[in-house]
Amino acid sequence: MLDSIRKIFGLTQPERRVARAPEGERWYVIGDVHGRKDLLEALKVAIEEDDAEAGKADTTVVFLGDLVDRGPDSAGVIKLARKWGKERKVRYLAGNHEEMFLQSFDDKEVLRHFLKHGGRETVLSYGMKRKEYNKLKVSDLQEAMHDLVPRKDREFLESFEEMIVVGDYVLAHAGINPARPIDEQKRSDLLWIRERFLRHKEPFSHVVVHGHTIFEAVEDQEHRIGIDTGAFRTGRLTAMVIEGDRRRTIQAVADEDGAISIEKVDA
Repeated sequence: MLDSIRKIFGLTQPERRVARAPEGERWYVIGDVHGRKDLLEALKVAIEEDDAEAGKADTTVVFLGDLVDRGPDSAGVIKLARKWGKERKVRYLAGNHEEMFLQSFDDKEVLRHFLKHGGRETVLSYGMKRKEYNKLKVSDLQEAMHDLVPRKDREFLESFEEMIVVGDYVLAHAGINPARPIDEQKRSDLLWIRERFLRHKEPFSHVVVHGHTIFEAVEDQEHRIGIDTGAFRTGRLTAMVIEGDRRRTIQAVADEDGAISIEKVDA
């Protein structure tokens, strides 16, 4: 009786969208690290243990971009992420902070912007002393960066992808332009878009898993899932696990004393 009344007046709840990854595949998608090597180290161990316990699968780890800036050890994060890719299948998406970092080697205006948005911490993580940093003009700092940052780190960042399609999912750093099909997305939107994407309420062709915008907790809007939990500021780094029609999260969480614990939640 009650179900009949709901149908008559259009009160039925829409069915939750069920997105699927390809059969036999398991994906660990890591949100914005922003120089928090300590959290990434702990999350890496947790992911490896989880993957071993979950059984056989074609497993891929994906970084959603913004490995660098703001946190204390961007150089260490780059080294760890690159090394991990030699141990197993790891894919890397470019974030807007990687783009700023790379462009700052040749463009002084970008360098100024980069330094104001966490780039200072990145430069210091490569071993430059604070006193030396404070004395340098922008042009001198730019010249010093060419010697300070190993070429292999720059080449590694330059190799990052822009977007990955995983079955019914799209993985992108910032999101997608709602006005464009998936295969016509522009790099600038994939790395930088915010409000046009976040305010869009209609379903996309795929469920978009993204970082770039900080949320206190994983934000699941069904058509998009934001997993940037502000690691550099909150001490919480999130990985989303996508397998079949299920998704769950693994988080490395630092307390006030710096001790790191692992939290797992089924979605």
